[in-house]
Amino acid sequence: MQPSSKTSLKARSGSGVYQLMRLFSALCLFILPLNAMARSESASGTAAEIASPDGKIRVSVESIDGKPGYRVFYQQKPVIAFSRLGLDFADIPDLAEDLKIASSQHSQHDSTWTQPWGEEENIRDQHHELRVVFKSIHDDEREMTVTFRVFNDGVGFRYEIPQQNGASGVKIMDELTEFSFHDNLKAWWIPAYQDNRYEYQYAQSSVDSLDVIHTPATFEATDYALSIHEAALVDYASMALRRPAMHGQTLKADLVPWADGVRVYATLPVKTPWRTIQIAEKAYQLADSRLILNLNEPNKLGDVSWVKPGKYIGIWWCMHIRTCTWETGENHGATTDNAISYIDFAAKHGFDGVLIEGWNIGWDGNWYENGELFRFAEPTPDFDIEKIAAHSRKMGVPIIGHHETSANIQNYEAQLDAAFAFSAKHGMRAVKTGYVGTRLDHKEWHHGQYMVEHFSKVMETAARYKIAINAHEPIKDTGLRRTYPHMMSREGARGGEYDAWSHAAQGNHPDHTTILPFTRMLAGPMDYTPAIFDLRFGPNEDNGVSSTLAKQLALMVVLYSPLQMAADLPENYEGHPAFQFVKDVPADWSESRALDGRIGDYFVMARKDRASDDWYVGAISDEEARQIPLSLDFLEPGVRYQATRYQDGASAHWLHNPQPVEILEDKVTADQSLMLDLRPGGGQAIRFTPLP
Repeated sequence: MQPSSKTSLKARSGSGVYQLMRLFSALCLFILPLNAMARSESASGTAAEIASPDGKIRVSVESIDGKPGYRVFYQQKPVIAFSRLGLDFADIPDLAEDLKIASSQHSQHDSTWTQPWGEEENIRDQHHELRVVFKSIHDDEREMTVTFRVFNDGVGFRYEIPQQNGASGVKIMDELTEFSFHDNLKAWWIPAYQDNRYEYQYAQSSVDSLDVIHTPATFEATDYALSIHEAALVDYASMALRRPAMHGQTLKADLVPWADGVRVYATLPVKTPWRTIQIAEKAYQLADSRLILNLNEPNKLGDVSWVKPGKYIGIWWCMHIRTCTWETGENHGATTDNAISYIDFAAKHGFDGVLIEGWNIGWDGNWYENGELFRFAEPTPDFDIEKIAAHSRKMGVPIIGHHETSANIQNYEAQLDAAFAFSAKHGMRAVKTGYVGTRLDHKEWHHGQYMVEHFSKVMETAARYKIAINAHEPIKDTGLRRTYPHMMSREGARGGEYDAWSHAAQGNHPDHTTILPFTRMLAGPMDYTPAIFDLRFGPNEDNGVSSTLAKQLALMVVLYSPLQMAADLPENYEGHPAFQFVKDVPADWSESRALDGRIGDYFVMARKDRASDDWYVGAISDEEARQIPLSLDFLEPGVRYQATRYQDGASAHWLHNPQPVEILEDKVTADQSLMLDLRPGGGQAIRFTPLP
């Protein structure tokens, strides 16, 4: 794998064969029927086509020499060349070759649904659907259906395998799905099958240099960008992407295997997760896509009024900077007195919860290796849960519980019901789960079917007790929060805690958070833990966060989480003028718009409060200083707003002088613009409040 680079990468010029392939793909645009998406009849043949509602994205599904595959075109340009489809099994004949298109059927859909919480309240689901039935050329015993849904912001497709060959249970040994890029795009990626799961800084390289990577992964050309991921991951292995040897610009689905080598154990009939390709003209526009959510099933829980978004603080950061400990002793963080103090601070300043880690039996000794010692309904002797829970109810600030498993799934599942019953009894509105460890139960990958099934058990149990989940070291987000709205937030990337353990120049690079909106955040909310105010700490104050203070404020807008943590210590907030933004900014939005950005350089996001007419803007930069013009045309026309701006001080610098922040007041309207002055590693956070 190649290391990250800030320099642009040249696309492959190509051999003569490659140029002929490009010419063939371009000709297909004009040969394929333009009105395919409007047909509703069933037909057989060697190809079928569908287009997005706005006509900008087109998909051709084909069988070439008995091999099923597809192509994708964007704005009349080929972006995905012919790419294989199919599945290999251990116990029934494969569905990969000697297949013909037996029939195809088109349909259309257009509706709007409402999120109970989220980055957008009302989401339009408008797509055209193509269902293609592949059958064996020689007989009708082998059959699969591939369903394509084409939206204005991308494509989703999945396999449906009916019962066949007398089999009920099957072992999927490989998924042949390919993504064969027409151009040698610039890729932004993190490695798969590594000890730290998804917790890596993103690298940049060309597609033809990749090995095996996680999704979502984002790919960029000069005139378009796309991201590959999956939606509705249920009872299946998660998908990584592997570049087969000698395959140049092709990436193939790599299902994370069980310890015995089987990729997926399935019962027929089976529907796989959706494979997704989000497409936009400019990379920052990918952040406005709701395709992942639209490919998930509607809410299955019914009344979810008990699922409440909000901001929280916690006995957590002190453990990472080692001013307190998870384990018991004189510096134990999770004591009765500390918990009550945090609850009082939260009540005083309007926070919606207090996370407490290290409250239960199991943290003493080498907890990383001894996950079987954790007890999830047994507090430590210095943590009076009855007294704390009573004070929590009195002050109206719920506790957020914490279940660290140390990757010992069997121990956790044996206590799962008792753990959530204990949490519900003591008024916990949410639980943060954790799976620190290299292999689950010392043998399974974090990202295989084993973990997917475990997460389903946790979600089901939490729902019975009306408790929300904030998962760390999770299985990646694939939009299941639509179906199960109590699955609120996840880590699933390298978060702010890495800055606590390192010299300021060795933690998360300043460009890390300018890459996340284009990559990890496309999957769903992230518990990044922003809003650190004391940016230098440690014995010599040489450890610290690779950010200015203003950027920490902006991250509360840029990196969305419905359970948004203000991660610093209470004493670092008390009396600080910038703390007002932390108190003001909501965690639930009616509308979100990505306004500008370049991957790894900068990003600007605007969001509208669901509970008022206020708008908020967050803008962040990498290690470079920038001036970014901000058009205010997202504001309501004809309304004057008070703009309260928290910007970097003139001398602010992420490494040398991170603290300076200036607070400015402006009166603005939608037809004006502002110039955002971002210092190196800096940011700006703005609240727009309508004036009477």
